[in-house]
Amino acid sequence: MSTESISASGRPASGPAPRVLADLVAGVGSASGAFSGAVLRNVALVLGGTLFLIAAGFIVIPLPFTPVPVSLATFAVLLTGASLGPARAAASAGLYLALGALGAPIFADGASGVLFPSFGYIVGYVLAAVAVGALARRRADRHVASTVGASVLGTLLVYAAGVPWLAVSLGVDFGTALALGVVPFLIGDAIKIAAVSALLPSAWKLLRR
Repeated sequence: MSTESISASGRPASGPAPRVLADLVAGVGSASGAFSGAVLRNVALVLGGTLFLIAAGFIVIPLPFTPVPVSLATFAVLLTGASLGPARAAASAGLYLALGALGAPIFADGASGVLFPSFGYIVGYVLAAVAVGALARRRADRHVASTVGASVLGTLLVYAAGVPWLAVSLGVDFGTALALGVVPFLIGDAIKIAAVSALLPSAWKLLRR
């Protein structure tokens, strides 16, 4: 199935219904003759997700009391995970992590490598992308409440990887790491979760019209 075989309602004209938004572009249930085209579309989706993460990571507000900046990267991870599904989102976030770890200055504030306090959050991006993508494949992104739940889980996974790394990197206790790496970002996270939870169900509603 190609992109042209998607009906006006946002569902494929034949074959299975899209399980995540990216399926509308990639082509679910593609015929064998269109396999190479589907592969190219999937590669483009993965690369697009990585570029989105890079761009969002560069939108930062440094905070003088913590080495962890405010950025839009978590918002991008949640949106990418839900839109691409677990496999594509894992590839996008994993490529982002790998490129930066190998020296490309693509992390927040142009950081690269692994030996800096906020690298654990980037590891958490991969975990969050997979988890949110898996929930989206189970239709969690179709309704506001379930999208909020998926986004909260994804955000917690980012912190689950980020806070311990921050504590070890700075040589501080867990409570101090929470104060430096979680508390200052709670309001921003709530705003990001609200935005994702408004955008995704709205997109599905528009596609069903």
